[in-house]
Amino acid sequence: METVKLTINGMAVEVPAGTTVLNAAEQAGINIPRLCHEPDLSPLGACRLCVVEIEGMRNLPASCVTAVSPNMLVHTHSPAVVEARQTILELLLANHPQDCLTCEKMGNCKLASYCYEYGVKQSAFPGDRHNYPVEDSNPFIVRDMNKCILCGKCVRACAEITGKNNLDYAYRGFNSKVTTFYDVPFVESDCVFCGNCVSVCPTGALTEKRIQGKARHFEFTKVKTTCPFCGTGCNFDLNVKDGKVMAVTTGPDNAVNGRALCIKGRFGWDFIYSDRRLTTPLIKRGDGFVQASWDEALDLIATRLQGIKDKYGGDSFAALSSARCTNEENYLLQKFTKVVMGTNNVDHCART
Repeated sequence: METVKLTINGMAVEVPAGTTVLNAAEQAGINIPRLCHEPDLSPLGACRLCVVEIEGMRNLPASCVTAVSPNMLVHTHSPAVVEARQTILELLLANHPQDCLTCEKMGNCKLASYCYEYGVKQSAFPGDRHNYPVEDSNPFIVRDMNKCILCGKCVRACAEITGKNNLDYAYRGFNSKVTTFYDVPFVESDCVFCGNCVSVCPTGALTEKRIQGKARHFEFTKVKTTCPFCGTGCNFDLNVKDGKVMAVTTGPDNAVNGRALCIKGRFGWDFIYSDRRLTTPLIKRGDGFVQASWDEALDLIATRLQGIKDKYGGDSFAALSSARCTNEENYLLQKFTKVVMGTNNVDHCART
């Protein structure tokens, strides 16, 4: 593989040809701020916060869309770069509500984090501000376009991860906004409520509705698990507070799905608290069911299955597995059918 040698902040770096300056810096352990860049999405260079100084170039290019070249000399935190980033943050704050104390994204907002890092407390560019109504018609997502910084991450997530192209830029100049086709509410659009747009939003423009006012992201204990709804095996983190699951989040480090999830995986977890859910085994006696212990229920199942096998033979038993189970669960079912019951009568709903 062809490689390129360059210098970043005085450090010699060698990376594959075609690597962006941003990724090259990350490989060298140098963090460059960014608001519009996401590893799972195509590069855009919209926010300009990742600008760097490259000797021999007149302007400060965006590192997320600038490919490395041989002998390139890069400065990621020079005085000119720091000043440019401070100005960019001030421009973003010029039309951004500063209600951080009550914002649902507090503690998990990249814009706020970078303002803190670069010492930006307020905007030097006063002027008109948008006053869009907060849209909460969606059963899962709250959309506050007053906090949108036009980074385009939700647009690309909808197009490149979900494949729906439900979001895009509309209007021009000061009135530019990210919205649906014909600017209709989410519930009237082609939105499939997957929430992938929420997972990539760096500000409070898109937030999850069911945890509004219930918890901050830094209050959660994250428990990694596997989605139970199908056999794909998507990974996600259960966000737990006070022993109760409050939300589901994903990250780019998930081996199977990255940040992507469908509506069931991201928002369908609340069945665990349904009052109709069985919480103890039931055994049928007479015309009704009575509660039993796990040992009692499992012993009864084992006894009945053994009785059927002894009386009618193993081939009287058959098992049908489901694509909604994990591969491990399906493996155990076929192993039980063949080894314990002694039959090959096992099938799968997705076989055809």
